[in-house]
Amino acid sequence: MERLVRGVSQFQREVFPARKHLFQMLADRQNPQALFVTCADSRVVPQLITQSDPGDLFLCRNAGNMVPPYGEMTGGVSATIEYAVAALEVKYLVVCGHSDCGAMHGVITPAKVAHMPAVAQWLRHGELARRVVEENYPQLEGAAKLEAITKENVIAQIDHLRTHPSVAARCAAGKLELHGWFYRIETGGVEAYDTGRAQFVQLDGIAPPGITRIHSVPEEPA
Repeated sequence: MERLVRGVSQFQREVFPARKHLFQMLADRQNPQALFVTCADSRVVPQLITQSDPGDLFLCRNAGNMVPPYGEMTGGVSATIEYAVAALEVKYLVVCGHSDCGAMHGVITPAKVAHMPAVAQWLRHGELARRVVEENYPQLEGAAKLEAITKENVIAQIDHLRTHPSVAARCAAGKLELHGWFYRIETGGVEAYDTGRAQFVQLDGIAPPGITRIHSVPEEPA
């Protein structure tokens, strides 16, 4: 806690004064360009990864970057998506998974989270990813299987996003793009799902087109 308090002091003493004009502009309005749905993992810092300023990203974070299908679970995730898309009219929606995801470990091995009933129930939203990998890549084990499920989960959650009326309507009107990313913690690398190539590709400064259709099975990791 002392470290957090020291951080607040440093922010108020050094960071805020240097960007006071920006914070004053944001005091009574926001106009984020993107909704960033990612994991609650402490190692994933969207603003740092994308080098975004305050006000650029509207964030939705939860274990495993899950998006429950519309109507199945009305809660914070659905409300955040609806507000970002319908009220703030974000132009881009990114679902970002990451390496060594604890939630995906739980999806692979449910016994690991059996003592946490709320977590176990939440991770049911990753069942599609688990089933696709189990049936299409039964030979995968260890890190390769974890990465495959993590990437497939990104695609699955984008599929779930399409069940949300606000998302479906703005996508149909060409006013919203959906993107799937995978962040590799140990290298800082970011891969994006390319629908044309039906696989995740390294971001090299140019993002692939928004996802207009879902390819059900991601590429097999090397």
